[in-house]
Amino acid sequence: MNLCMCAVVKPIATKTKFIILMHPKEFKKTKNGTGRLTHLSLPNSELYIDVDFSHHNAVNAIINDPSNCCYVLYPGNESIDLNTQRIQLNNRRLIIFIIDSTWPCSMKILRLSHNLQVLPKLSFTHSKISQFQIKEQPKEFCLSTMESTLTILELLTDQGLEMIEKKAFDSFLDPFLAMVEYQIKCISQTDNPHTSKKRFRQRKDVMI
Repeated sequence: MNLCMCAVVKPIATKTKFIILMHPKEFKKTKNGTGRLTHLSLPNSELYIDVDFSHHNAVNAIINDPSNCCYVLYPGNESIDLNTQRIQLNNRRLIIFIIDSTWPCSMKILRLSHNLQVLPKLSFTHSKISQFQIKEQPKEFCLSTMESTLTILELLTDQGLEMIEKKAFDSFLDPFLAMVEYQIKCISQTDNPHTSKKRFRQRKDVMI
């Protein structure tokens, strides 16, 4: 109970439905990961655990529903940059698939999941630095799952596809920040601070 973050979770109601696809390694190694915290913070979301979602019944049902407009949040040259490009829903419901894993594992999920490969991709350009202090980002532009979701919500609101008040954004990351603070506190209580920081900086398994 001492590491439960439920008290600081402040759910946000969204028109957009978020589907969080979590790699089994993320599910096994932590119960307070950013993917799970994102799911708890978004009532209009679903979370599924697998590596290959090609034959996942729930995922395929969402993709094959003609009333849905589905995208995968993933960077790339072919991705729609929400900072400069608008999404055209044509009276359909916006569905965003978010892969919650390390960068190598997320690439594997996308490579194996043929149903996700054919979906258009979303991305964004930003100047934010991740506040995931206990993990080292492989690139400066990398954000955690929860930080990426917040950026997407802000951009969708700018486009008029969401109607979310700014004060909701201000507290969205509270469980994420509380989790990071808790981890740092645990490190400081058990290890030499300099040794702990060095050990965490050597880790390259940052979630997108």
